[in-house]
Amino acid sequence: MTATTQILRDYLERLESELPFGKKEKREILLEAEDHLIEDAQRDEASGMDASEAERRATRRFGEPQALARRFAEERAPAIELRGVTKRFLTPAGTAYTALRDLDLSVHVGEFCAVVGPTGCGKSTTLALISGLEPPSEGEVLLDGEPVTGVSRAVGYVFQVDAVFPWKNVLDNVATGPRLRGVDRAQANRLAQDWIGRVGLTGFERYYPHQLSGGMRKRAALAQTLINEPRILLMDEPFSALDVQTRTLMENELLQLWSATKSSVVFVTHDLEEAIALADRVVVITAGPGTVKGTYRVDLPRPRNVSEIRFHPEFALIYQEIWNDLRDEVLVSYERSKRIVS
Repeated sequence: MTATTQILRDYLERLESELPFGKKEKREILLEAEDHLIEDAQRDEASGMDASEAERRATRRFGEPQALARRFAEERAPAIELRGVTKRFLTPAGTAYTALRDLDLSVHVGEFCAVVGPTGCGKSTTLALISGLEPPSEGEVLLDGEPVTGVSRAVGYVFQVDAVFPWKNVLDNVATGPRLRGVDRAQANRLAQDWIGRVGLTGFERYYPHQLSGGMRKRAALAQTLINEPRILLMDEPFSALDVQTRTLMENELLQLWSATKSSVVFVTHDLEEAIALADRVVVITAGPGTVKGTYRVDLPRPRNVSEIRFHPEFALIYQEIWNDLRDEVLVSYERSKRIVS
């Protein structure tokens, strides 16, 4: 065997679809993987094994493409890294309030990371630091190994409240990003039309936000963000205001869109079930001043349906493990709030 045959080509195509990198990095990884697979299969063939079986055995030894892609991502520098970050704010009384203290957090390329913690623990502040909207008081925030010095074009941000422009229709809202980046109107509208289709809003291009349901406005906001192809996607409780059924639909929609873009996601939520259903990893933040209390790998199969994955045998075990850590922080936060009220 001197060339890549169909069995190996199929495997490499599956691997390519899972790799969360740009074209150049993908090509380098695939060439290296191809060399290893051919060499491995040739060794088995030399011992008398059938060529097709040798190739299948080589791919089995190499591993499942999804798991392999995750290992490649973890071996590279994190897409997002916070090192010893502390953030203080000046209160109206003139005193310093510490929102985060000595926080260390990293998110790999293409990873979906959920952040949970009690109210006031600094989850949204963490997103503000990553986005460049706020500077750290101490420590470092890095994107792709480079210090954050301001708002980056590589970052997309989906807020808790809709950030669509009320005076623009869906098409113009979604086309805003490309237009601000210098794309001519016709091309921006073509791109917007494509993304409107992806989020299921075809036929609503000329509707204004007040004419849409909450779920439809959230779809428009997602398209408005993802059209810019952010390498890093920050989401601050984006579905918390939606009803249960719409929320489930939007969570599945998000997973489908993310699997196609392979952005690195930091998803802030108060809902632990939502965090586990969506994420590769869940990070628990302590009651304020916030710091990382625990990090948990979510080894549940993908692709996922969020309404069905909750019935997976491992889901309850993962939930219980994380909740044991989170519960204590929620109680601390609750007791503090009672003292303040009294």
